[in-house]
Amino acid sequence: MPATEVAATDATLENPPTVVVEPRSGWHFPSLGELWRYRDLVYFLGRRDIVIRYKQAAVGAFWAVLQPLLLAGLFAVFLGVIAKVASAPGVPYPLLAVTGLVLWVPFAKAIEFGTMSTVSYENLITKIYVPRVAVPITALASPVLDMLIGVGIAIVIAGGYGYFPSFRLLVIPLVVGLAMLIALGLALWSSALNVKYRDFALGIPTLTMVGLFVTPITYPLDLVEQSINEKFQFLYSLNPMVGVIEAFRWALLGSPLPDIQVLLMPVLCSVVLVITGAFYYERAQQSFADVI
Repeated sequence: MPATEVAATDATLENPPTVVVEPRSGWHFPSLGELWRYRDLVYFLGRRDIVIRYKQAAVGAFWAVLQPLLLAGLFAVFLGVIAKVASAPGVPYPLLAVTGLVLWVPFAKAIEFGTMSTVSYENLITKIYVPRVAVPITALASPVLDMLIGVGIAIVIAGGYGYFPSFRLLVIPLVVGLAMLIALGLALWSSALNVKYRDFALGIPTLTMVGLFVTPITYPLDLVEQSINEKFQFLYSLNPMVGVIEAFRWALLGSPLPDIQVLLMPVLCSVVLVITGAFYYERAQQSFADVI
């Protein structure tokens, strides 16, 4: 390194730039430029969550698929065999359950981890300045990894049933991205609310359990369309994960695509939830250090 560059570097270390942090009033969107400047922190917080979760685990990342596979097996026995719940046309019931659960379980974990994230980082938030919106964002690192591993396992299982990869697999990254954007939007809202109302986190497991049964995970969408009238079908389609699950099954299994409104709902919800959630989180974070 030239001497001039060394001198400049030493001067920078001796006299680091002064950054003045001032509170902002009103509603503001989080600074994307600030998030980029703190990208190393975002990376290490996300990496830390992944390492802590799997540290000293006997089977490591296999836990990412163990829960959805066990649930799929239970549903296959009790609903597919005993209760004789119909599957999608031409799709074995175990495969129907697997393709729903490998998306839903990480999605539910993303909301749960995101809800608890801000409170969990109390010491970080109250002692130093960081862009606080980075905290719920990094909480999704582990669920994203779980979902990617689960999708890979689902592709292998589908191949075992004779469903071989096609060009439609190119859609799967978009499906995973949509699911996690919806989870991020919900996590931004719930994380900020949980700082003020600590019992808010207690309701998240109940809500995700309800979501498991109001989403076509353990039963086909056709069953809903045949059992309820059009008015309730529209209400049912407002659940954005309906479109996500059905798009995933189309990409992996070649199942028929639902109506366009069902497919557009997750796109619309992801945009609305992320934007409004970011605004609300940025507004609420002004008082985090006082109430957390």
